[in-house]
Parts: sequence; C-alpha cells; structure tokens
Amino acid sequence: MGNDPFCEFSFYSFTKAPSYDNVCANDIIGVWNLASMKDVARLAGVSVSTVSRVVNKNIPVDEQTRKRVENAIDKVNYKPNLLARGLRSKSGHMIGLAVPEILHQAFTYWIKYCEECAAEYGMNLIIGNTQNNPDKEEAFINSLIQRQIDGIIFSRVSDKSRILHILDKTDIPVIVLDRALDKEDVPAVVLDNYRAGRLAGGHLVSQGHKKIACITGPLDIALSRERLQGLKEILEENGIDLKDGLVAEGDFKYETGVAGAQQLLRSRISFTAVWAQSDLMAIGLMNELRKQGLSVPEDVSVIGMDDISMAEIKLPALTTISQPYREMCRLAIEMIIRQRKEGVVPEKRVCLQPSLVVRDSTRKV
Repeated sequence: MGNDPFCEFSFYSFTKAPSYDNVCANDIIGVWNLASMKDVARLAGVSVSTVSRVVNKNIPVDEQTRKRVENAIDKVNYKPNLLARGLRSKSGHMIGLAVPEILHQAFTYWIKYCEECAAEYGMNLIIGNTQNNPDKEEAFINSLIQRQIDGIIFSRVSDKSRILHILDKTDIPVIVLDRALDKEDVPAVVLDNYRAGRLAGGHLVSQGHKKIACITGPLDIALSRERLQGLKEILEENGIDLKDGLVAEGDFKYETGVAGAQQLLRSRISFTAVWAQSDLMAIGLMNELRKQGLSVPEDVSVIGMDDISMAEIKLPALTTISQPYREMCRLAIEMIIRQRKEGVVPEKRVCLQPSLVVRDSTRKV
C-alpha cells in the first residue's frame, strides 16, 4: 500500500459506489469484494454466466430469471468489481481530473461540475490535488496512465508543467481545462481571458476611472498574462496608461490580495480602481484597504474575477467577472466521452466567454 504512487499526494475519488477515500489504488479490489458472483448464482439457482449477463446487461435474460438474480444480489449485498470489469472491457469507467489547488473555490467548481456530468455518463471521477507542484502533477498523471484510465482532464500548475511531454506517449483521451497554452496541439476548453481583461477595464472606464491598478495572477501562467493584456489594451484605447507601479503580481489567493494592496499603496502612485484577477485576491485587497482607512467603493472601486459564492456575500458585494464553470466542465467531459466511444478527436480548442457581474464594489467617479 505504501508503495503505490497514489499515496504520495492528495487524491479523491467521487463515485456512486463505496467511497475510495484514503484507499490506495492497489486496495480498490478489496473494497469491492463484499460477496462473489458465485454466491449470487448459488442463491438464485442459476449459473454464474447468467448472473454476469444480468449485471453487465450485455445479453438479454428473461424477466423472471432477472428478478430472481436481482433479489439475490440485494440479499448478499453483491457489488460488481468495477476495476476487474474495466480490465476485461478496457474501460474502468474512470476519468482523472488534476487541479492545482483543491481548496480554491474556483477549482471546487471544476470538481463539482465535472463529477456531475461524468455521473450522467456512468463515469466516476478521480481527483488529484497537484498543489501547484509540477512533481506532484507528473506523479499523478503517471499513475493515471499506468491504470489505463478512460480519460484525463487537467488544469496545469503553470507554464512550467511537464504534463504534455508525458501525455504525448499515451493514447488516453486528454483535455486541457482552463490553463491552456497558445498553439499547443491538444484539445482544450478555455475561457476567453483576454476578453475578461477587456470587460474589467471597460467597466472601470465606463465609470469614469482613469487611475487604474491591477493585481495579476502568477505571470508564469498564460491566462494571467492574457487577462493583463486585455486590460492594458482597453485602457490604451481610451487614452489611459496602466503604470508599471500599479501592477502587482499575486497567486490568486487571499494573502496576495492583501500583499498586493500594500504594494500598490507603497508605490505612492494615486489610483481610484483596482482589478484583482481572482475574487479571493479582491477580498484580501478590500480588507487591507479598509485597514488603511480607505473605503470601497467610495475611495477605491474594486473588481474581482471568478464569481465565487463569497463575492456576493462580501460587503460591499463584489463586482466581478464570471466564468461559465458548468458549461466548461460539461464540454470537457463530453469531449472525453466522445473520443473514447467514437474515436473522434474533438476540435482543438473551445473558447467560452466570460460575463460582467456588476454589484456594489464599483461606482462612478
């Protein structure tokens, strides 16, 4: 058990069957063996092959026999060994999902909606929390490949990710969710992050702001740079310069929103509005501004990004850029299913549009 790579990093399994929590992959078979198919056959008075037909639903069985087998299954609490069945059918009904930070609410949305959609197709989801660590990311993906999983969806830790070099060696269907690179030759479902930057900047410009700052995500992640580029260009089109001293780099977390606010204030460059590239950073920013004696939105207007649940709860409620999480996850799962079942390689990139959600943290100047 201790030698299994799955035990070396955080992983979670979402299924309709008994939980795999804290169980390594080598132990999964033991979880399922509550009763054998022979026990069911003996109780129902039929052959093992008949029980197999009822369980797998691949060959018709007369109604009376089917009911007798199903009653026996209930009585002995028989659970099909899905892993063994997968080895025979070349499908374990499992999709792997790698996310950089499981505690960040944006990524909990990826998990929630991918799991919901996968379940509709009779698929289960194994989650790997790669903890923004390329080594952990590589270990998790290698473990999935070794088990011949049905598909892999991943949001890379950064541009430094080695994940595509690994996946080039397998024919397992792969989809990049959210953090794709320009011109990479792999199917992806992404947000138009450049458009997100333009939406944020456009809203602030429409409110009369000319002194605008930004707290970015990590700039070694392409989407952070795309968001910043969109913001810069919409400001330039309106004759506004995004000064270097008014750009602080964060990591999408609350703490770097606080640190970003402190950095902006230390610059001594006047600003009346800030776009933080995540809601958590925006909330950290707002709290630090309040500690420094500034009010939102009276002194500084603030926009976030993601539209997590805290955005609406926070006072003042946070103006933000919303992502279509459910639709993005559904597309990713369906692209995996189609490629697996039909052998159809999906279009290389599907780009969905963000939307502006105006609340109370911005106002006209």
